[in-house]
Amino acid sequence: MQATETALKGCYIIEPRVFKDDRGYFFESFNQKAFEELIGQNVNFVQDNQSFSQYGVIRGIHFQQGEHAQAKLVRVLAGEVLDVAVDLREDSETYGQHLAVKLTAANHKQLFVPRGFGHGFAVLSKTAVFAYKCDNYYHKASEGGIVYNDPRLAIEWGIPEGKVEVSDKDKILDFF
Repeated sequence: MQATETALKGCYIIEPRVFKDDRGYFFESFNQKAFEELIGQNVNFVQDNQSFSQYGVIRGIHFQQGEHAQAKLVRVLAGEVLDVAVDLREDSETYGQHLAVKLTAANHKQLFVPRGFGHGFAVLSKTAVFAYKCDNYYHKASEGGIVYNDPRLAIEWGIPEGKVEVSDKDKILDFF
């Protein structure tokens, strides 16, 4: 397993060692000890989530606030997404900046999104299955969000505006 820190401090792209042969492939998708050694911090994941979406769906930008903030380790099990993390840490040098990474079932990349970030993704393939580990339990009263097309963030989601599908809840999220 290899970790590469991104321009947003604390946010890492994780790439597993994939063993391929004529039968297919094998890789260790998560190892607590190796993961913590790679990113240099202790993270205790307590909840796994999974979603299925079709082309053009944008989920996010979501976050949990205060004591219910969540770090996430995200990956794609089927299909392809553009995964986006937004730095919401007011004391950070990269506050308000975002990172976009293409995660696919074929490239096996994962993104570690630390606490204090907003997170979302856009489905670029016909369908996608998206999985993520969280280090804190979901708490409805602590959830927040930023509308996907916020002009200040200017995120290029890779989906033409006429093809974007967003939930009613996500359409009315606040601006940054």
